[in-house]
Amino acid sequence: MTALDLSSPVAVVGTGTMGQGIAQVALVAGHPVWLYDAVPGRAREAAAAIGARLDRLVEKDRLAAGDRDEARARLRPAESLTDLADCSLVVEAVVELLEAKQELFRQLEDVVGEDCLLATNTSSLSVTAVGGALRNPGRLVGLHFFNPAPLLPLVEVVSGYATDVTSATRAYETARSWGKTPVACADTPGFIVNRIARPFYAEAFAVYEAQGADPATIDAILRESGGFKMGAFELTDLIGQDVNESVTHSVWRSFFHDVRFTPSLAQRRLVESGRLGRKSGQGWYDYSGGAAGSAEPHTAEKAQPPAYVVAEGNLGPASELLALIREAGIQVREEEEDHGTRLVLPGDGQLALADGQTSVEFRDVVYFDLALDYRKATRIALSASQDTSTQTMSEAIGLFQALGKDVSVIGDVPGMIVARTVARIVDLAHDAVAKGVATEEDIDTAMRLGVNYPLGPFEWSRRLGRTWACSLLDDLHERDPSGRYAPSLALYRHSYATEKREGAS
Repeated sequence: MTALDLSSPVAVVGTGTMGQGIAQVALVAGHPVWLYDAVPGRAREAAAAIGARLDRLVEKDRLAAGDRDEARARLRPAESLTDLADCSLVVEAVVELLEAKQELFRQLEDVVGEDCLLATNTSSLSVTAVGGALRNPGRLVGLHFFNPAPLLPLVEVVSGYATDVTSATRAYETARSWGKTPVACADTPGFIVNRIARPFYAEAFAVYEAQGADPATIDAILRESGGFKMGAFELTDLIGQDVNESVTHSVWRSFFHDVRFTPSLAQRRLVESGRLGRKSGQGWYDYSGGAAGSAEPHTAEKAQPPAYVVAEGNLGPASELLALIREAGIQVREEEEDHGTRLVLPGDGQLALADGQTSVEFRDVVYFDLALDYRKATRIALSASQDTSTQTMSEAIGLFQALGKDVSVIGDVPGMIVARTVARIVDLAHDAVAKGVATEEDIDTAMRLGVNYPLGPFEWSRRLGRTWACSLLDDLHERDPSGRYAPSLALYRHSYATEKREGAS
């Protein structure tokens, strides 16, 4: 099944920001496009707004003036749904209410031809449920664009329980012909991106609720150590706290209150207080009166670096630190240890990569967080307990400062910030593949393009070692047996099979 021919008319119902964006994508690709909105006059206003955006593209030399003129000639406001009778594809972008979408598609089914493909742009509702109201639910598919649709490349192509393979394939190929990057997805709560991204927000909020660190420090660590473009607090302020919380609640309810998707009480209080982020002038950060909406992260004072460190084992995912330490002029003495993955400091304190345990359990241990790239990272987080010696903490701070890093000291939080976040994302990704939601490749693509992650979950997994996430989550689960951190059966099997192969060799 191939993409729709460019001569095939496409309609978009619902002319808000997303509807206009989808219409613009189809229009620029070369289709005749109809715009319809139930509110009189909205379709014409939307057509004018799209025309103005095309003008701006011409001004920026991103669209030829002739192409703009041809596109404008193909754009038509519809006075009623009956104007859409000859369309080959109708994309719905109306309010996120199941009953409203079902009623719209029931009406469309009486208007369009039997071979017309119907698509919903829902981000939180079940595609299966939307299609359940149709006489022929096999022709309904989810086409979940990301906002702004003309700029963001990802489209989740969602097959409901009754969606025909031919319908899903045609939708996939059509999205690709429009210059988008489609990924195929089964109808699951949150689809790919909104399902697997939940820990990015949830773990940041959990560290904050445990008083492990303030929002600015957590955000800085996620950006400067984890390699994420934005931290969880600044990103939810941009999205809107009410919008982000609504998606979290939708996924949580749809998974029958699965503890892995539990919403944040701190975010609930923020929404209840009307602090919705940038759009209200106040969220986690202050945007009122032209404020920048940022705050300074906690950064440790200058400390003296140690003269040497003793490396026991290879530090696993943090092994590149040894080369950086040597380059900084600090002596590294290496000792072979069967299970050693730590640095011993001159004062006999230890420095270890976050592993899901807490510093208070051990004598004089400082944990350091995971980094996407320890050479490029500009900030490293450290955690310690109240029993950690002042000398050990000072030596740990000085060591990373000697490597050119800012250092943030957080509370004694198991798994710290980046490590626990990445481990949970990896776990949900494995669980999704095992349950037939999407392929590994499509999940990695979706998370890189949909939420701009530096790596896809399976890319992280391969880089960190295929047993790393399961081991860290096992330790976290032991300290928080609520089930939130219990590794999925899929991740457990993956890790166990890897260990067996390595043991056999």
